[in-house]
Amino acid sequence: MQKRKLLTLIAGAAMLAALPAQAQGSFPDKLITFVVPFPPGGPTDAMARILATELTKELGQSVIVDNRAGAGGNIGADAVARATPDGYTIMFGTSGPLAINQSLYKGQKYDARTSFEPIVYVGYLPNILVVRSGLGVANVQELIAKEKAKPGTLNYASSGNGASSHLAGVLFNEMTGTKLLHVPYKGTGPALNDLLGGQVDMTFTDILTAMPYIKTDKVKALGVATAKRSSAMPDIPTIAEQGVKGYDVSVFFGVVAPKGTPADRIKVLNQAFSRALDSDRVKQSFAQQGLEGSSDRSPAYLAKFIKSEVDKWAKVVKQAGVQLD
Repeated sequence: MQKRKLLTLIAGAAMLAALPAQAQGSFPDKLITFVVPFPPGGPTDAMARILATELTKELGQSVIVDNRAGAGGNIGADAVARATPDGYTIMFGTSGPLAINQSLYKGQKYDARTSFEPIVYVGYLPNILVVRSGLGVANVQELIAKEKAKPGTLNYASSGNGASSHLAGVLFNEMTGTKLLHVPYKGTGPALNDLLGGQVDMTFTDILTAMPYIKTDKVKALGVATAKRSSAMPDIPTIAEQGVKGYDVSVFFGVVAPKGTPADRIKVLNQAFSRALDSDRVKQSFAQQGLEGSSDRSPAYLAKFIKSEVDKWAKVVKQAGVQLD
């Protein structure tokens, strides 16, 4: 009789172990809110929605995207930093709210290095330096030579003061000794329109936005602004390859949770994101957008990367002399 009871208990335990995590009442057992600190319709929002669909499959619970835009991503990031640390509120962050804004905005309410638990580094979108047709330069060194021949006569457009496209130019000037003039716009669209119309000389923008104009020869690509070439356009050399060693500007993407979220829940989320990133649908979609992935998806890697990016951009923001309210 005792033996039969023991066998029954063992069989019951085996059946329980075979059940999905949510069926056992463990994490997650309800909806997860995936905060995007930018408006709907942009590339960050599009990537988050693709990931949310795959995560819903992986976790067996609904993952919904919640757009909380404003202040360069700070409104959404601050909301996540103050959310209950239970794993049910997470954020799809970018270079702005997870690095640049730390030095750019006065009175920052959260600290990108200490207010979050890192979950996974998703990848980065390379920036690229493109110039207007007819500028008369074929590569980065020719651009530098042209600017130094008549300092202060060439300009570059950005999507606004403090944007990565602005700071990319600040870093370029610092590393090359050039004096490219900054022309801020209210968004990437207006900046690109004036570049196409010949009103400005160049811009640093993401490769996804620039790609169709490069392929139709409406602008000329001088160099990819990252440490290695873009998989989407491998024939274009990097700026670093062309003599500006160490130049590296990109928009990175990472997922974080509020500080204090239990480690076991971070592990579940990390593993689910990793499986989602390996799915054919996500890989194909992200490759089409020019996103470069990472071989290290550990929370520890993202934590280290965020710290290094905060330190890097603090120097550039100081050099630019820009602070926003």
